[in-house]
Amino acid sequence: MAEEKRPLEDDDVMLANSPVEEARPDDRIDDERMDEENTLKPAFVRSVEEALDAGDTQVVYELVEPLHPADIADLIELLDREDRYQLVGAITDLMSSEVVAELNDYVREDMMEALPAGAVAQIAEQLETDDAVQLIEDLNEDDQRAVLAELDAENRIAIQSALAYPEETAGRLMSRDLVAVPEHLTVGDLIDFLRDGRELPDEFYEIFVVDEKHHPVGTCALSWVLRAPRNIALSDVMKRDQTLIPVTLDQEEVGLMFQKYNLISAAVVDENDRLVGQMTVDDVVHIISEEAGEDALLMSGAGEGDINEPIRDAYSARVRWLVANLGTALLASLIIAAFGAAIEQLVALAVLMPIVASIGGNAGTQTMAVTVRAIATNQLTRSNTKRILMRELRVAILNGATIAVLVGLATAAIFTPMLGGVIALAMILNVITAGLAGVLVPVAFERLDQDPAVASSVFVTMITDSMGFFAFLGLAVASGIVG
Repeated sequence: MAEEKRPLEDDDVMLANSPVEEARPDDRIDDERMDEENTLKPAFVRSVEEALDAGDTQVVYELVEPLHPADIADLIELLDREDRYQLVGAITDLMSSEVVAELNDYVREDMMEALPAGAVAQIAEQLETDDAVQLIEDLNEDDQRAVLAELDAENRIAIQSALAYPEETAGRLMSRDLVAVPEHLTVGDLIDFLRDGRELPDEFYEIFVVDEKHHPVGTCALSWVLRAPRNIALSDVMKRDQTLIPVTLDQEEVGLMFQKYNLISAAVVDENDRLVGQMTVDDVVHIISEEAGEDALLMSGAGEGDINEPIRDAYSARVRWLVANLGTALLASLIIAAFGAAIEQLVALAVLMPIVASIGGNAGTQTMAVTVRAIATNQLTRSNTKRILMRELRVAILNGATIAVLVGLATAAIFTPMLGGVIALAMILNVITAGLAGVLVPVAFERLDQDPAVASSVFVTMITDSMGFFAFLGLAVASGIVG
């Protein structure tokens, strides 16, 4: 597809019709290929690279064949682009759908763009719908159309339907492979249906019971079905209380619902409350991990923070926040400049200023991290904002007083008691300001319908630095230490 990349031929990638036999985790830990942390050993990776450089595909295959599909995906990601292409060509029948599903998004996208549309379609057809959507959604529109044209009608319709929903919603992530039966069946009817096995998913945890309009009315766990007499109606054993997920619900909210209600799976319904798919706990584990990492990276201004992200994208994501930080740092510099004469009279002020700003910045970051997490997990809402603010204020007062005593005594011993008192009071004021800013800034962003993790750190740092310098230098002048 992409002209600048060396396109692979259809013969270069061939998915296995059946999953590769998986090594047991206990066996992998003691394997010469894996270290005690269950990651690939550097020596093993080097041996694969050497075999690729020598063009010895037989050795490459023998080295890789015992690996679990997830470890094969890790190996592909550890190699550079050209070696990745060579490795895939050497292990064609090991490139199962499980391997493709485990690949890093950037690596998978790069490999898919280098493949002909027919090869990508072949991969997509062997993946579950949600994984196939993830495979295709990052391709450009022309490539998407080409791949979709190669799919059979059933898979094409399912994937197009998923792509019609916004990114990171239940509609994009849900699986359409589920078991739904009418409510008039008996347990015996259901067991006979399941034993017939036609068009059933490979794995499922519960059966969804629907009415004549395909609205979900209850669920039956497989354990219930196996233990109930055959003549019992499903309506008598099914669980009517269930958690329904709207198809447009954000993935972060989906994760919170699974966590709050201890769900294994849940029905996804459209705007007419018709059953259209399901979310399962394995999907949600990935969502929770992804959202947690995403928030941490956004708070640092590091963009997506993926080591496989193109350099241009990483530069663009990071530099704009550094430029914004430069602007906020200038404000602190202006405050220092306003007290330039005082600093010239007492050099100790210049020595101690970074301590006040640094402690305030760290205190603000701590509070901000707690607040952003509380917002993300729905622990902080409009109902308890005041209580959380007062809680963090009390914590800030205690922290500020403790640090103030320590730094005040040290400053008094090294310089003068008056200067020790000034820095102690400035420290208390700045830590309290940091505590308030750490709560109010993320909350303000959340109230404005902005992601509180995105820019909070820049503004909290600006507030703590500016307040720290102003409080310390202002109190020094007001106390008469300097003229």
